[in-house]
Amino acid sequence: MEEKLKKLYEECIVELKTIGIDINDLSKYGKIEIHLAKKEAKRYGCCKQSQPDKKYYHYRKNKYRKIKVYDKFYKHDIEISKWVMELDDTIIKNTILHEIIHCMPNCNDHGKIFKNYANYINKNLGYTIQRLGDKKEDYKKSMIDYKENDVKYLYKIKCTQCGLIYLRQRLKKNFIRDYRCGKCQGKLELMEK
Repeated sequence: MEEKLKKLYEECIVELKTIGIDINDLSKYGKIEIHLAKKEAKRYGCCKQSQPDKKYYHYRKNKYRKIKVYDKFYKHDIEISKWVMELDDTIIKNTILHEIIHCMPNCNDHGKIFKNYANYINKNLGYTIQRLGDKKEDYKKSMIDYKENDVKYLYKIKCTQCGLIYLRQRLKKNFIRDYRCGKCQGKLELMEK
């Protein structure tokens, strides 16, 4: 599985080069390592950054304090969940490219710059990089039976705008007040407890 991941990662690098993004440029993007996640996770993948370039930062306001946020890093560690590796190659590459975008300067979140890179790659290479993935739909595209986990979800939350349902095992104290829908930014409401 690890060899397949490395092979698909190399294909992604070659494809990005064709549209003018040379991810191997260490001075611009830093060193990127990719591997399978050690733990089972619901997420598709993640990008962990270290060794920030202390020249590039901004301050983000968090309630009553300012937090220093670094925009550029010298080292990136991409983890892809093992369950993703059983999906279709294009979905795996979609996930890899999503995480590679997080390696680019000012793309630590899913903000405007992340969306610009995603749209550019989608338009030029024909991918569907998004902020969130749809596990059920991706299993369907890969022609694999999707089985729900035997996890007991205690909370059912619904977006008031688009109707998307979120299931949660735990709920933070002010979750409904502090968070918005990941798809449309609509308000959330608690359906069941």
